[in-house]
Amino acid sequence: MTPPAGLRTAHTYELTPSLLGGIRAFLDTAFDGEFGDEDWDHTLGGVHVLVRGEGGDLLAHGAVVQRRVVQAGRSYRVGYVEGVAVRADRRREGLGGRVMAALEDVVDRAYAFGALSASESGAGLYASRGWDVWTGGISALGPRGPLPLPDEEGGTYVRGGPDPHAGALLFDWRDGDIL
Repeated sequence: MTPPAGLRTAHTYELTPSLLGGIRAFLDTAFDGEFGDEDWDHTLGGVHVLVRGEGGDLLAHGAVVQRRVVQAGRSYRVGYVEGVAVRADRRREGLGGRVMAALEDVVDRAYAFGALSASESGAGLYASRGWDVWTGGISALGPRGPLPLPDEEGGTYVRGGPDPHAGALLFDWRDGDIL
């Protein structure tokens, strides 16, 4: 499948340190300074989607990384969407949809299902693209065992996979999820 003009898909290892620094700065600006080091770490190690303008400036970004999720006694390899953002002056032009379409192609072709944690402002995009709110509990496997993540409940979306009303999801632990 040929990507649309201005859209690039690449694994983290294919991106230069300079480009990665530019993506990090872009995400920090797009999230109004609320994109920390742990958020950045969660965005690395998978496939990135970049949308650039005619002058080469970064307009939108998203990534999908692998995570393990246990649900109903089964461990799944899921594509977890991270770092989806559109430059503030270019929002509502379909750029987020272009990023998500490319990420969904990766999720659909490489993982058992997709998952993401939506911000209030991003939830409409995901719902409009057929992502379902996971209505069961959300936990992470922490250093001392499973830890409930009530702040993630109602904001975790899935694409494909188990029935989104069928019990709890237990995500692998990573820095930042558990204090």
